[in-house]
Amino acid sequence: MSQHKQNKTLKNRKRKQQWPMILLLAGGLLLITGIFFAFRKPSQSKAAIMVTGSPSLKVSQEKVDLGDVKLGQTVDVKFTLTNVGDKTLRFSKTPYVDVAEGC
Repeated sequence: MSQHKQNKTLKNRKRKQQWPMILLLAGGLLLITGIFFAFRKPSQSKAAIMVTGSPSLKVSQEKVDLGDVKLGQTVDVKFTLTNVGDKTLRFSKTPYVDVAEGC
């Protein structure tokens, strides 16, 4: 057998020996990923239920004092609305914020 054919045969054997190892590593990686997602703690995005039998809206701030604001000046306020009821919260009308002057 020529040297060229022997080298080619050795390369083919090495490739055939590598495939089981590659498949084993890929399977292990998939298994580890699956275990990670199976035992991951659920996100803390859900609020504690405070009302049963109906939806209930909770606002993080009921009153915001912006101080003196000049006419035409833009201000930003952030607050969080959370459904603390055990039923789905649905709005029948478009929600709005009432701005009271001088309060």
